[in-house]
Amino acid sequence: MPYNILVINPGSTSDDIGYYRGESAVFEVTVRYSITDLEPYEGKNVTEQLPLRKKLILDYLLDHDVPLKEIDAVIGRGGFIRSVEGGVYAVNEQMVSDLETGRYGGIHPCNLGGILAKEIAQYADCPCFIANPVVIDEMQPLARYSGMPENPRLSIFHALNQKRVARLISEKMGKQYEEVNCIVCHGGGGVSVGAHKHGKVIDVSNGYEGDGPMTPQRSGSVPGACLADMCYSGKYTRKDIHFKMRGKGGLVAYTGTSDVKDLEEFIGSGVKRPGSLINTTPEKAKEALDAMIYQISKEIGAQAVVLEGKVDFIILTGGLMFSKYIPQEIKRQVGWIAPIHIFAGSEEKAGLREAANRALANPSIVKHYS
Repeated sequence: MPYNILVINPGSTSDDIGYYRGESAVFEVTVRYSITDLEPYEGKNVTEQLPLRKKLILDYLLDHDVPLKEIDAVIGRGGFIRSVEGGVYAVNEQMVSDLETGRYGGIHPCNLGGILAKEIAQYADCPCFIANPVVIDEMQPLARYSGMPENPRLSIFHALNQKRVARLISEKMGKQYEEVNCIVCHGGGGVSVGAHKHGKVIDVSNGYEGDGPMTPQRSGSVPGACLADMCYSGKYTRKDIHFKMRGKGGLVAYTGTSDVKDLEEFIGSGVKRPGSLINTTPEKAKEALDAMIYQISKEIGAQAVVLEGKVDFIILTGGLMFSKYIPQEIKRQVGWIAPIHIFAGSEEKAGLREAANRALANPSIVKHYS
């Protein structure tokens, strides 16, 4: 049975929304907010933006002649709630409270997904969901050990896209996601590499909080003693250190830019485009890019060990995989482990729509958040 689904994927300065009648998109749009739009909310809790974002979504439905009562379900991007296992969750009052207060990791714009889904679903009198939020935790016990009992390894990763592409490739092979072992590498501004075993991500690099390979914007794992010395050197504030780990780490720290396309063009031509932030030579830029690829490949190899070498396939996904060079080099380094599938980009709206369809078709799979 075809369902009518409203998908809401909020970001820091944009909303990615879509409405679908069955398999047909009535509209798909990414609305970007200007500095002027967001200026009144500067320094305030991100939930203050709810009226602005809700009105925009309702206006799009009105402009496309979508009666609220025809909507079968609203699904939003999952935010920072308590750690949960993968799946589709009904948005309830406890979840909304945790998203609004930032109880589990502060207020990130993605927290608005579940809140907006709840508010619009009340107008439409239909179910509302989130699916596979970034805090999915299915890690096996051994994976939680870090070497410091006070500082266990945590599961925060690109769960929505990782699980979607793993499910797609499994189906192409004529299997269920719950039947396969695979490794999924999502590469974007952050990189996460997960070991998927029979439908569970039993180990994953937490690229959000400094684990795993360096990325265009993040430092990844760094030598601990040196980091401790930096923290107590008096040269850096806590904010400085966090910014070096996430935002100004990785490629941008070595080359001046996190724009991989710009970097690759510079490496190939030796010429900087107007406005480029690159501050190094083509040779050093290539070495830094190769170092990132090397670290990503090492992490894929490590997750192969987690799966004891029983890997059905590897998926390379995310924005980095639009590059011709990066997936080609990763494939050269780890292709001996298992067949490699490249799924460039991250179609999160499609993943959310598919999750809502599964939930409506089989309500027994919907999980309760508490």
